[in-house]
Amino acid sequence: CPGLGLAEGTGAHCEMDDSSKEALMEEAPPRYTESPRLPCIPHELKSLLLMVVLVLVALVVVNVTFLLLGLHLSESHAETVLRMTIHGLDGEGTPQQLAMSKKERTGTFAVRDGPNATATLVYDYGKLLVGYRSWRHRACLITRLDKDNFPGLDAATESFQRRQDEDMGDKAVPLADRSILGTTINILCSTVPVFWA
Repeated sequence: CPGLGLAEGTGAHCEMDDSSKEALMEEAPPRYTESPRLPCIPHELKSLLLMVVLVLVALVVVNVTFLLLGLHLSESHAETVLRMTIHGLDGEGTPQQLAMSKKERTGTFAVRDGPNATATLVYDYGKLLVGYRSWRHRACLITRLDKDNFPGLDAATESFQRRQDEDMGDKAVPLADRSILGTTINILCSTVPVFWA
């Protein structure tokens, strides 16, 4: 049996079944197909495509960065046009913090409300209102402005503090329609009731 590697004199019985021989002869050997090959791209073209992709990505990143920076600058410029500290005559008195919004036509002051507390006073020149919120009390007070005679900061603060110290009593009814308030006063008084002073 030459296929089994046995010598002729070993006495091994070597016979092959004819039917299995025919079955092997009838089966065709399996066909192996070549895997599809990608077209060859020259090295110069690959590096050129890579450079183009990198330049496009860099341009997109730079454009998005400048757009976001411009949006941030324009937003902060539109909301707070002026922010300053005002001192009294000859530098006396407590300094007052002022933030003005040209878009909303408001001036916002941080004022003292007692020895260890502050309050916020908003002049809304568009709606002709003054709003006051003390952080010691759970209410906002508003009053109308006279178009020709705006009260000074000290006078308005004293008036609101005097009204706040008075007991508002059961007769005081909170403002139901907040649409008459401007955006700044609405945000300032969003979590507390609003009363006319």
